[in-house]
Amino acid sequence: MLNVNELTLHYGKSEILYGISMHAKLGEVTCVMGTNGVGKTSLLRAISGTHLRSGGDITFDGKSLGQIGAHKMAQMGVGYVPQGRDIFPLLTVRENLQTGFSCLPSSQHFIPDDIFELFPVLKEMAHRRGGDLSGGQQQQLAIARALITKPKLLLLDEPTEGIQPNIIQHIGKVISLLRDRGDMAIVLVEQYFDFAFELADQIIVMRRGEIVENAVKNEIEREDILREVSV
Repeated sequence: MLNVNELTLHYGKSEILYGISMHAKLGEVTCVMGTNGVGKTSLLRAISGTHLRSGGDITFDGKSLGQIGAHKMAQMGVGYVPQGRDIFPLLTVRENLQTGFSCLPSSQHFIPDDIFELFPVLKEMAHRRGGDLSGGQQQQLAIARALITKPKLLLLDEPTEGIQPNIIQHIGKVISLLRDRGDMAIVLVEQYFDFAFELADQIIVMRRGEIVENAVKNEIEREDILREVSV
């Protein structure tokens, strides 16, 4: 679903990503790990079109992409759940979900039942303002909003950050279910090692803007990866 080849990215004159090459397959979770500040979030921003890359090629669903902004990437089927969630605090839960309609034809402007099956708390709180939800509930809302757009590629940036353990467990089950459906590729950036390692099919380790490990999980030792991502 996704192929990234020799991607580079700058913030001003500072180069952040150096020749990143990776892929993400349908029905798999590709986990990107590394310590703080190594470029994991920048990689997702480049893939999603939130920050235009400086160089390199991205192929999505068999099509080579030029410099395409985030709104076009979303319309093509890239769902992005950013770090910090970025929900609309003054809109209700239902209204937050409805913002995903902007990527869809008018005939699909409805909230599918499976959204509330995945996240029952959102149905209970449909008329609550987003800003009144707990951090864990906001994270579920952010993931659900991305799913409204019917993505072929789902990018998740630190979905466990600041979340209570029971909701972390629930989000893990949702990611597993989405993976097992086989109709989307998932790229997960995550600091919580046990959570990421359990879900991963493919593991990428970054250091200082470069990939230093890229392998199928079954071909690498857990302790070797843990050592790579430890401070």
